[in-house]
Amino acid sequence: MIRYPRPLVAGDVIGVASPSAGVATPHARRLDVAVRHLTDRGFEVRLGPLVRGVGVTSGPVDARAAELTGLMTDPAVRAVVPPWGGEIALDLLDRLDWDTLAADPTWLVGYSDISTLLLPLTLRTGVATLHGQNLMETPFRVPAPMLPWLDVVQAEPGATLVQGAATRYRSAGFTDVAVDPEATEEPLDAAGGWTRLDGDDAVRVSGRLVGGCLETVSHLAGTPYGDVAAFAAAHAPEGTIVYLEAAAADAADVARRLLGLRYAGFFVGANAVLLGRTRGADVPGLTQHDAARHALADLGVPVLADVDCGHVPPHLALVNGALATVEHGDGGSVLTQVLR
Repeated sequence: MIRYPRPLVAGDVIGVASPSAGVATPHARRLDVAVRHLTDRGFEVRLGPLVRGVGVTSGPVDARAAELTGLMTDPAVRAVVPPWGGEIALDLLDRLDWDTLAADPTWLVGYSDISTLLLPLTLRTGVATLHGQNLMETPFRVPAPMLPWLDVVQAEPGATLVQGAATRYRSAGFTDVAVDPEATEEPLDAAGGWTRLDGDDAVRVSGRLVGGCLETVSHLAGTPYGDVAAFAAAHAPEGTIVYLEAAAADAADVARRLLGLRYAGFFVGANAVLLGRTRGADVPGLTQHDAARHALADLGVPVLADVDCGHVPPHLALVNGALATVEHGDGGSVLTQVLR
């Protein structure tokens, strides 16, 4: 059984923790803008002590574990979101008491390096987590047919959330929020759409969503923090839908990481695999699509690529643990999540 944190209502506290990278001075103004975005929506915001920490991480590992635990277990805090990802949240995994974090479930939100924490919390405890925008991206308008993470954390138990493929996406570059801290629009300049890699037939498949950033969650394979097969046995009799997105890995690295996950049982019980649109480079003789086919085409389940679930804006809000249905065909692509 999946447990969902209670929905947020106006006046609730959103905590900002930095379990990976903090916010250095050049981005301080954007942090203020993002916090104001939350307060304008009626929420209180509590910044953790490491949010303005500098360096490859926001602070020592034990301090980061304490900051995250303190916010996640504070009964007044109903959601915790990081400013952004980073590099080595992996070092927190053996410093966290996962049962304590799950005792009174609080929404944990984010993506990129934060998926290193989201996925283990769901896999180990059956508590839903949200692979959605980080705080610094929250002021950007989320175009239909997608949902901002704030809408998801306010959804009632049993709610049905319907999203779909982006009509347009950002093909290159990024918005430098140090230069333009008030930015609210991403320039979406290329036609969107998902691609089936293993065949041409229409797809309609259901299962429990699990996944994250390929470069980070691939390190969980074969550890107590990445046992998707055990999660499926305990919480997903319907099977799983695995989603993975490469932040920047080239095609050869993607093939290696997908094969490593496969050998570790990551796709046991999977009814489909969703691969995020990526700007990772092709290599001679191997495109990103080729890499996915090489590793996964013979799984015997639909494999969809160019899904809007990663580092290329815009970004689906995906609830780890939610019962999802994916439909893909000539009529378009739809992802429906039910919070039960």
